[in-house]
Amino acid sequence: DDPKIRKVMLYGDIDEGVAKDLIATIILLADTAEKQELENPEDQDSEIVTKVRPFEIVISTGGGNADDMMSIYDMMRLTRENVDIETTGIGKVMSAGTLLLAAGTKGKRRIGRNCRVMIHAVTGGSIGPMHELTNEFKEIKKIQEAYIQCLADETSMTVQQIKKYLKQKTNVYL
Repeated sequence: DDPKIRKVMLYGDIDEGVAKDLIATIILLADTAEKQELENPEDQDSEIVTKVRPFEIVISTGGGNADDMMSIYDMMRLTRENVDIETTGIGKVMSAGTLLLAAGTKGKRRIGRNCRVMIHAVTGGSIGPMHELTNEFKEIKKIQEAYIQCLADETSMTVQQIKKYLKQKTNVYL
């Protein structure tokens, strides 16, 4: 029943281990969101109602792996259908973290006064035969397009605005 237990930190680089832990926590917090309580706590004879308690994800990250970002994002979107997710950005929220910050329930997202929020183009690094590199390039492009569309869906920015930012070929601080 302690509201402090309904908070989780995403601090540091996003990788498979961080994604696994955060997704498991999101599932746990969603599964424990419903709470039975009196409609009027001062009237012991009032009706018992079910309340759905939100939870908060506090984010400070330089970014990380795009596939792991997307797995967290998908779980947040599925969870958000039934439970509000409050997101708070502190320190730095960059790259993959920006989409996760934006994935909080609309109206329940915030950033600290000194938080830096940054986006940039998806990066990849592969070596190998040309046919494999061509395939990897197609996948990176596909991930970039998905990132752009998801960010547009979650914010007031348009796909065109985001593409314009990313064409600058540098980190873009929002």
